[in-house]
Amino acid sequence: MSPLAGSRPLKERALRGDRKVASFDRLRTYIGARAALTPGELDFIQALFAFRPLEKGEVLQRAGEPAQHMVFVAKGCLRSYVLDDKGKVHIVSFAPEDWWLADSGRFASGEPSALFIDAIEASDLLLIDHPSHQRILDGVPGYAAAYRVGLQRLAAAKDKRIISSLSASALDRYLDFLARYPTLVGRVPLRMLASYLGMTPETLSRIRRKISTRASAGKR
Repeated sequence: MSPLAGSRPLKERALRGDRKVASFDRLRTYIGARAALTPGELDFIQALFAFRPLEKGEVLQRAGEPAQHMVFVAKGCLRSYVLDDKGKVHIVSFAPEDWWLADSGRFASGEPSALFIDAIEASDLLLIDHPSHQRILDGVPGYAAAYRVGLQRLAAAKDKRIISSLSASALDRYLDFLARYPTLVGRVPLRMLASYLGMTPETLSRIRRKISTRASAGKR
């Protein structure tokens, strides 16, 4: 065996270790920006998360499996979606860096999830199960307060999306997406974005061309 062959697994483990450290650093920065916690509290929180890398296209959760984890995205991007009875994909949400993702309605109970979750990019994730998350809520008041605020914002965003899907034009839905996910426009495939917005890829292409034409005209 070549000496280089034996060194490859060591390099891969070292790289995975670096990604794990970077993921936890990102989580600590995220939480620290939203709650005044002590180093000991941050250490307590970190110890309850598990690092999980995903390759592009790899599935984290399938519909029908227990909804066991809430996920913090340290790097990359996930999507959640459902399949209708004809097998068509309907995208519920995207989760880029610093976003959380879970089947929130079933996370606490561990009931079978209604959602599929997979990676649309190679991703580094931090996972936590409900009992561990409850320990944080019970033991770290600052985190619990920030979590409640986050839930309120999530509920408001869901309400806004429902109203938008029922009453807003296709153009307005796309503009809302740009405001909500400013880093994703060039990262999400057209067909996925169209599914999320509830329109055909052809309609989305026309909207993008219209916006591009207006922007070009404004520069003249």
